[in-house]
Amino acid sequence: MMGVDEEKSEGEGKVWSLCRMPKLWQMSSGNGNGSSSSSSSSMGNNNVYQQTPSSERSAVTSSNAFFSMAKSLLPARRRLRLDPSNKLYFPYEPGKQVRSAIDIKNTSKSHVAFKFQTTAPKSCYMRPPEGILGPGESLIATVFKFVEPPENNEKPMEKKSRVKFKIMSLKVKGETDYVPELFEEQKDEVTVEQILLVVFLDPERSCPALEKLKRQLAEAEAALESRKKPQEETGPRIVGEGLVIDEWKERRERYLAKQQVEGVAPT
Repeated sequence: MMGVDEEKSEGEGKVWSLCRMPKLWQMSSGNGNGSSSSSSSSMGNNNVYQQTPSSERSAVTSSNAFFSMAKSLLPARRRLRLDPSNKLYFPYEPGKQVRSAIDIKNTSKSHVAFKFQTTAPKSCYMRPPEGILGPGESLIATVFKFVEPPENNEKPMEKKSRVKFKIMSLKVKGETDYVPELFEEQKDEVTVEQILLVVFLDPERSCPALEKLKRQLAEAEAALESRKKPQEETGPRIVGEGLVIDEWKERRERYLAKQQVEGVAPT
């Protein structure tokens, strides 16, 4: 029995040593009934009183660091509302170039620049690929993609695409002309709005997603035609599919001139 008791006491001592309280807590708790009196005397000690402000400052600094780290881990606030929100629907037509559409709306109170990126720039492109939306303004972007034929005995509708699209946003000053340098110069302020996955639809089978896609494509075409009308008389020269030469050249020249003037400040 003595051996068992000794082993038990040693085991309890080991467990207690693992759960031992920190030194600060031990100092403040004291022994038995003298805990309150020792706490009062330590509070009255001048040395402890003098050290209190520095400890409070360190606690505030640690608290600020904690909140800064927590803030950095929070998701960025979205500036755009996307419809569909996280997918791009394409009719599945192997060997053909098909189209999808996405409604982009600026839900912020500031002007916002947006930009498309894709993992397959050789087989996919967007119209428009970038632009600036005013507060509450929206547009329907058209996305073009070439559909690869199925391999081996793969069933058509089981084919999955690894292609992804990314939409980024950047808050800009009002009445700013879009130039590619915007996202490079302010890359720390760029927000990734969404990563869009590709989903294929059977063009022969009606479904809500397919009907919605047809409506969005029709609206996008109507908006494109309305933008082309004034350009027939005074608009810039258009070469190919949506490639505007003169307008982009003028915008870039104005932007570079503005940057040069702002960079040379009087001393």
